[in-house]
Amino acid sequence: QVQLVESGGDSVQAGGSLTLSCRASEYTGSMTFMGWFRQAPRKGREAVAAIHVRGGVTFYTGSMKGRFTVSHDNVTNTVYLRMTSLNSEDTAMYYCAAASRLGRPLDDSDYDYWGQGTQVTVSS
Repeated sequence: QVQLVESGGDSVQAGGSLTLSCRASEYTGSMTFMGWFRQAPRKGREAVAAIHVRGGVTFYTGSMKGRFTVSHDNVTNTVYLRMTSLNSEDTAMYYCAAASRLGRPLDDSDYDYWGQGTQVTVSS
């Protein structure tokens, strides 16, 4: 059972930047995708970004492309989400997830393991 622990959530001003981290309890090389999802109050869970662990190919939901960058460190089994030009609509709980099977990288139903989340609040 892979355990994922997110960190880095904070309260920031609009226009600011933040980097989230997600450390896995074991070698992530056995995973296919590592992804980031978010859920704002009174809204459904939304895909943010994902990375193919071995190939390094990245995927982004349209509104995040160009502002967010997902990366993965195979040595520390950590996935990062660098977020820039933050606005109030980015306020949400951000979750890290890991997929053990080859599926759709931005579909939360294809992920097997989830972290507890880290809160990002953007004030204008």
